[in-house]
Amino acid sequence: MEQKELDIITRMNDKYIKMSKGHKAIAAYISDHYEQAVFMTAAKLGETVGVSESTVVRFAMGLGYAGYPEFQKALEEWVKSKLNSVQKIGAKYGKSTQTEILHSVLNADIEKIKDTIVNLDAAAFGAAVDIILEAETIYLVGVRSCEPLADFLHFYLNMIRGNVVLVKTTSVTEMFEQMIRIGNKDAIIGISFPRYSMRTLKAMEFANDRNAKVITITDSIHSPMNLYSSCNLLARSDMVSIVDSLVAPLSVINALVVALCLKRPEMVKQNLEMLEEVWNNYQVYLNDEINFIDEEPMLNYPLMKQEEELS
Repeated sequence: MEQKELDIITRMNDKYIKMSKGHKAIAAYISDHYEQAVFMTAAKLGETVGVSESTVVRFAMGLGYAGYPEFQKALEEWVKSKLNSVQKIGAKYGKSTQTEILHSVLNADIEKIKDTIVNLDAAAFGAAVDIILEAETIYLVGVRSCEPLADFLHFYLNMIRGNVVLVKTTSVTEMFEQMIRIGNKDAIIGISFPRYSMRTLKAMEFANDRNAKVITITDSIHSPMNLYSSCNLLARSDMVSIVDSLVAPLSVINALVVALCLKRPEMVKQNLEMLEEVWNNYQVYLNDEINFIDEEPMLNYPLMKQEEELS
């Protein structure tokens, strides 16, 4: 594909790994704050990011533009295309009934899960399970629409094992502060889907530089999230809508949680029993919750099934 055919964000993603520190800072700011960047002069953008105006101009030319004005025009066109998502919905669903919309969206989600089943690398999935179990500390990063996925995974990983850090921040500086102790015995899980987060990418780059294991949950082999990851879990997410469909990524995360539980059932059982004891001692639920420790629906059923097959 010729350079002229690539949109501005794709150009930044393709060239990011070879950029200088100053250019990476500009790319990260534009990716996460394009609504503000589109109105900035080269001098203002440089001042905001902390680089010179000439660095901003060289950044624009490095992406293949004649100068900053052409770069800014390309950014404006890209922003307009994103803001036209409501029109895309109108074209797809404008004359549909509410029931037809419901069926259409659910069927689209089903197709994404089917596609994920076909394209997800089973070896990468198995490697991710082993990395998560063996790492001293797990760091989780997911921003914007991916933040709920990171929250969900953090909730269950915290029940399965200790030392799980959910990186929550609105700036790259704060992100690095929370990851300052990451090392070669640790692992990071970065979750990002279009539009990709440069904050998440920079966190994964930082972890990779510290020789930590890097796992990514993203949508395609062309995702920039794969640049620093040795374990890529791919799940479809695209949809003609205001929001992206995250059903398939959530299913992959569910599968990770179940696989982790079944690989270390005794450890999970011990942690849950400890939590149950704490809840009872401090009357957290006042005994009005189902006792999953006794019934163990998730842990026992697959194990019992294996025992029956062996007998």
